[in-house]
Amino acid sequence: MSRIVVVSGGGTGIGRAIAATFAGAGDRVTIVGRRADALERAAKELPGDVTPVPADLTVPADVERLAGTLEHVDVVVNNAGGVASDGPLSTLDDHVREWRQELDANVLTAVLLTTALEPKLRPDGRVILMSSIAAVRGGGSYGAAKAALHGWAYALAARLGGRGITVNVVAPGYTTGTEFFGDSMSPERHERLVGQTLVGRPGEPDDVAAAVSYLASPAAGYVTGQILQVNGGAVFGRG
Repeated sequence: MSRIVVVSGGGTGIGRAIAATFAGAGDRVTIVGRRADALERAAKELPGDVTPVPADLTVPADVERLAGTLEHVDVVVNNAGGVASDGPLSTLDDHVREWRQELDANVLTAVLLTTALEPKLRPDGRVILMSSIAAVRGGGSYGAAKAALHGWAYALAARLGGRGITVNVVAPGYTTGTEFFGDSMSPERHERLVGQTLVGRPGEPDDVAAAVSYLASPAAGYVTGQILQVNGGAVFGRG
């Protein structure tokens, strides 16, 4: 039986690869994001049943509108986020702006979407949060925002476990084929990041999508409250 899957940030990069994996397996996928053009393009190009829903997941009314389109949900993948802040940090007001932008983009989006869809989650459902290698080795306001998801995931896993719903976090390392780095990736930086891995290559969106697919599968029904790092060994798992 096909599942109902919601993927935030599903129009490009890792989110698009995740959506493609679920849709290719016969699931009905709703992709969500602020950029309607990217969502529409992905929905047309990806195989299977993919529905684009433009929404700003920091706006409660947008999240409620999205939730109203779904009768029930089997899998929620909170992939929306990224480095949201820019500009110099010269004043305390600058720091306030940066931290609020990072928390809104990476934490609030996941909290609002998951909270709105929680009543619609079927028994044995799956909630997956997208973190980052920056959350486990340090990475300023962005890394701190991603690390905040870890603590929230543990509490969410405890609350939803009685319904058979699992909650896990995926923390990718350096991954190419996304818009994350913009124009900031130089050949020297690329080589340095690849050199930190044990497998001698960068990650690809499909590597992350495979990890998400596993955590969303029946095979992972006994896995909850975990941080799955997908970084080629650049940072080891922590017990």
